[in-house]
Formats: sequence, structure tokens, C-alpha cells
Amino acid sequence: MGQIVAIVGRPNVGKSTLFNRLTQTRRAIVDETAGTTRDRQYGKVDWNGREFSIIDTGGWVVNSEDIFEGEINRQVHLAIEQADEILFVVDAMNGVTDLDDHVAQILRRSKKPVLLVTNKVDSNDWLYNVPEFYSLGLGEPYPISAVSGFGTGDLLDEVVKNLPEADEDQAAHLEALPKFTIVGRPNAGKSSLINAFIGEERHIVTDIAGTTRDSIYTRYNKFGFDFYLVDTAGIRKKNKVNEDIEYYSVIRSIRAIEASDVCILMIDATRGIEAQDGNIFSLIQKNKKGLIVCVNKWDLVEDKSQDAIKQFETAIRNKFAPFSDFPIIFTSALTKQRIHKVLETATEVYNNRMRHVPTARLNEIMLDAIAAYPPPANKGKFVKIKYITQLKEQQIPTFVFFCNLPQWVKEPYRRYLENKIRENWSFTGTPISIFMREK
Repeated sequence: MGQIVAIVGRPNVGKSTLFNRLTQTRRAIVDETAGTTRDRQYGKVDWNGREFSIIDTGGWVVNSEDIFEGEINRQVHLAIEQADEILFVVDAMNGVTDLDDHVAQILRRSKKPVLLVTNKVDSNDWLYNVPEFYSLGLGEPYPISAVSGFGTGDLLDEVVKNLPEADEDQAAHLEALPKFTIVGRPNAGKSSLINAFIGEERHIVTDIAGTTRDSIYTRYNKFGFDFYLVDTAGIRKKNKVNEDIEYYSVIRSIRAIEASDVCILMIDATRGIEAQDGNIFSLIQKNKKGLIVCVNKWDLVEDKSQDAIKQFETAIRNKFAPFSDFPIIFTSALTKQRIHKVLETATEVYNNRMRHVPTARLNEIMLDAIAAYPPPANKGKFVKIKYITQLKEQQIPTFVFFCNLPQWVKEPYRRYLENKIRENWSFTGTPISIFMREK
């Protein structure tokens, strides 16, 4: 069991800045708007050889008009349930507020180890405000400045002291698991799909485009599956990305695609394929990732006939041509229709990425296909392909064709070779690379 530390506290006390300081990233979005962190956010902290996970929770908002208020309260309760230790962050400049009292009450009842962190001690003057936080009944306050790093070393020493010993074998195993990223335009149903998989409302699902502003990793090990699911912020068109917040989300989505093995691209069945879906597809292609297209909200479509399905599939494949060898699944995250099929297919695509064809078998089949349809002659010169091999330990399946005149083999013939490989071995969902080398 990994060790989890949760950061809790009311909005704008600097939880995300502390998260970024401890994980040395910009993964949590830091913004002046109160309540920017709308979701739990995970990161890893390594302190003197001890590693633990940290969760940055949503801000606590009580009796406000904010639509997220009830959701955020639920998120923090979930974080408390999951954490081994809690960092309760308060603002030394503001002193104790009613909200801090409210949070402290919940934390005292939680029976979890709590460290009281007084943030924003950016100069010695603010140290005089620290003693008043003893009134919260949570023991000694730890003065820090998340911005400058003052006091964070002492805080981490204390955090590590209270944690159980880590299981190193398990950590290595986690790294080796497949990573599946769910991508798509905002509101295509990405968070709903993860909730349907996990059966726990990990994500805040509200009808506001751009609610999921961060990438969130979730371990999934049920029903014989074991992998990481990554949910990303919805990728917006560039001209809509006017808030800094949105900007970081898009960058993070790209990073999440980079960090994954297989991308599940969600398309909203009620809106059809839009230009933005094509852009996301090309990001997946550029990063050479496995692909499944998931047409979500199929329960809301009136015409569910085979003809309608065929038309939709054809439209998708035409849009994403020339790469067309990928699975398309029609799902509903809401009714959980065919969501298991998505996981099975993602696992198959991952296995296809890892597939290695024995050299003898590769030459036997491909040399016949080349003899049946040799490369076109160029200026009276004939290209002769002698030998084929698949390289090991590549990011995607990579084949090298040894021949006398590699520069004369053009794109249409490479496509022919790729199609022949796909006809004979299952590489559905994964791009493959073909190189010509001089023999």
C-alpha cells in the first residue's frame, strides 16, 4: 500500500503552491481565482530517499453560491478517507478564520495524524502571528513559506517520520503497468467514463466545460485488469484558451498523451466529429501512441441502426486517414454500455504495441508479398528488397527492410508494405514504423 499525504484547507491559503513546492512541478494550477483547484491532484514527493504520494485537494467553500461547493466538500472527505497523514494549511497573514475552525473540527474527528502548516510566513514579521493557531487544537503549527521554500525541509522531516515504511517491489511494479489516457474535447464524457470504470466519483462531474483542469492518474486493478488510467483536462481550440488556467490544461493534456501507451479518444455522438477531434488525433499520431476511438453518449442518439453505425465509422476513418487500422467502440458512460469492451480493447492495443514478429516468419511472408508486387522501377533501376527484421525494444513496432536502393522506395509502396504487415499480424490500434536501409 503506497503512503498518501493529503493537503487540505480553505481556498487561497497556498495549497497548490505547497503541492508544487513539494513535488517540484507545476502540476497543480496556481491562480489568483479562489477555488481554482477543482479536483484532487496527485503527485510524488521524494525526501531523503523516502517517496510518498501527495494529494492537493479542492478548496473548502462553505455556504457559497459556487456550484462546486458540495462537490469539493465531498472531495476533501474522500481525500481524508484515503490519506495516511494530513497537512492542514492555514494563512499566517489572515489569522484564524471561521472556515479554519470548521475544517479543524472535521480534522480532529478524522482521527488521522494532522500537521498544522501556517503558510505565507514570507518574512520574520509574520512569525508573530503563528501562536494564535494553537487555538485550533491540532498541536504545534509549522511555519513555512511555500513560495520561498522556508520551513518546508523541517515540515518534510516531520511528514516522513510519521509514515510507514515503503514497499519498493510494489513501486517498481507500478512503473511497469500500461498507462491509458482518456482524451477528447471538453464535455465528451471523459470523467464520467473514469467514474463508470472505477465506480467511485473520483472526479467532479458537472455540466461546465473545462471542469477537469488537471491530469489525474488512477490505478485500476479489477476484473483481471491492472493499469493506470489518466484523465486529462479537455483540450480546447487555441482561440478559446484565453485563461491561463486553460492554457496549462492544454499543455498538460499534451504531456498526458506523451506519458501514455494507449489513448482513448472520446467523441461526443450527439455532436459528431469536429475539427478539434482531428487535432487531438494528430497529437496522438505525432506522439506515436496507441489509439481507440470511443463514440460516447450513444444512448442519446435516436438512430442506432447498423447503417447509422457504419456511416459514423466511415466518417471517422475518412477523417483520420491514412491511418485507419484502429478500433471504434460505441459507448455510454452513463448507462455503462460497452465500457468493459473499452478496457479489453485498450489492453489488446497495448499488447499489439508490444508484439514482436519472429524474423523467419516475417521474411517468409513479406518476401512473397514483395515478389507478388515489387517496388516500381525508377529510371530503369530496380529496387531489390533482400531481408526484413523487426527491431526490439522500440516505442512502437519498427520494421527495417534491407535493400539496394533505399532512396527510391516512396510513400505509396511503404504503405503497401505496412498494409501487408497489418494483414498478417495484429497491430490494430498501434502505429508502426518502416525504415529502408542499404544492404
